[in-house]
Amino acid sequence: MKFLDLAKVYIRSGGGGGGCVSFRREKYIEYGGPDGGDGGNGGSVWAEAVEGLNTLIDFRYQQHFFAKSGQPGMGKQRTGKDGGDIVLRVPVGTEILDEDQETVVADLAEVGERVQLARGGNGGFGNLHFKSSTNQAPRRANPGQEGVERTLWLRLKLIADVGLLGLPNAGKSTFLAATSNARPKIADYPFTTLHPNLGVVGVDNVEFVIADIPGLIAGAHEGRGVGDRFLGHVERCAVLLHLVDGTSETIAEDYRTIITELEAYGGHLADKPRVTVLNKIDALDEDERTAARAALERACGGPVQMISGVSREGLTEILRTLRSCIDEDRLRHKPQQEIESWRP
Repeated sequence: MKFLDLAKVYIRSGGGGGGCVSFRREKYIEYGGPDGGDGGNGGSVWAEAVEGLNTLIDFRYQQHFFAKSGQPGMGKQRTGKDGGDIVLRVPVGTEILDEDQETVVADLAEVGERVQLARGGNGGFGNLHFKSSTNQAPRRANPGQEGVERTLWLRLKLIADVGLLGLPNAGKSTFLAATSNARPKIADYPFTTLHPNLGVVGVDNVEFVIADIPGLIAGAHEGRGVGDRFLGHVERCAVLLHLVDGTSETIAEDYRTIITELEAYGGHLADKPRVTVLNKIDALDEDERTAARAALERACGGPVQMISGVSREGLTEILRTLRSCIDEDRLRHKPQQEIESWRP
């Protein structure tokens, strides 16, 4: 199934049915009076986050969603039938943006969250509503309220605990394949990964989700390459795993390239907790490992771990480090009253 994380939809809620002008007509009843019913309400358009979806591909083939209008009122005080609602079922983590692609209408980050995108029009009053002591035979009724028409954008941001960052061919897909059951495409040329991949990783009987996005290159924030288009998928991650190719001759420059792109992207992405890792150490001897690690530590100003997705060296240790960072992030975002009420 093709991955799609941005879709444009056109929605319209149903209009309300018009009220009815009617009078009671029965034998032996000379002055029956008004009995026109109200019009039915128009259907609304909703969006709901559901399980089992991880792409917006369904909205590639259907972009128009029009709710039904309410039926007009009828005589004998009969109210028209309401129009049916329409529900757009979207993956968890979907942002709904206005037509300008900047104004956020809703952010559906949890299963079951619903939001009303367009409210259906109210049905019009029949002439029964306008009866009074001074106007006993009203011949007027209200028309139904018109529906709301909108153009919206759906943008998916994957829900993951860990986001993989790095230049093309830094070994992100190999790492994901070595630590999970995901099977991303792996090859010895740049931009092998063209769409984000998700993998469920387990360590010490605890599972978490890792998101692998296409590699970033210098100038990505200006539109070069494809990685910058998918940076939104790691905005919700608790920690970022920055992989640096240990066989590169410009390790420090490679590290600074990714950091520069994160800062240029904006938001709080550059402030998220990061774990820096020297990858592909299976291709280095001891002296080369020591030199590469020292160069990367000088560039990042912090500790650096070493792993190899091919030989699986250091994978368990890095997964435990990531799990610790995830637990700290969840504790940091937990309400203070829950923390205080917890007892061992």
